[in-house]
Amino acid sequence: MTYVYRLAVCAACIWSAGCGVDDSPVIRPKSPPADAPSAGQEAQKQLALAARDAMAGQLMGKLLETLGSAGPAAAIGVCQQEAPQIAADTGRKFGVVMGRTSRRLRNPKNAPPAWAEPLVAAQTAESQFIALPDGQLGALLPIRLKPECLMCHGPKEQILPEVLAALSAHYPTDQATGFQSGDLRGWFWVTVPASAPLSESKAGSTDGGDG
Repeated sequence: MTYVYRLAVCAACIWSAGCGVDDSPVIRPKSPPADAPSAGQEAQKQLALAARDAMAGQLMGKLLETLGSAGPAAAIGVCQQEAPQIAADTGRKFGVVMGRTSRRLRNPKNAPPAWAEPLVAAQTAESQFIALPDGQLGALLPIRLKPECLMCHGPKEQILPEVLAALSAHYPTDQATGFQSGDLRGWFWVTVPASAPLSESKAGSTDGGDG
């Protein structure tokens, strides 16, 4: 496996917790046990998953382009400079708000939204779909570190010097190294509004592949 390909796989696993249907129930805080989620809540869940997958695919495409033309250190700059715009653009396309977060942040701007803070603090390891005020839905989707991602997130002594230098330049307060394969790296979060129609084309989206 080439170095460029391994970094591309890493990009996918950073952004995607995997495609397909997630059967996790919708949690309704401070309420008695509820019935099965409504059709509207199921549509919200599927929209959150489709948006995540679409953003993963767009970022991976940009990283592949940069890796091929400028190398891995430049790709780290893509994550800092272009990933937020990709998240914003994808969010507008799907009518949601979305991003990534972690208990050990690489980018301090990736702090979790307020509704996700308790789940992040508890290191929630399973996908969570939270009923929010005004009919909104919050999706928190875990990201586990794959072996290919150790080149950017593993023990520092195992990371190439040029990658460490790029990380230091772009993320001076980086906390996102020292992980092992299989560790809970962070979460992908999506806030879906109450009105969230899911078209057939979006429901079938698998951009980004399995992470």
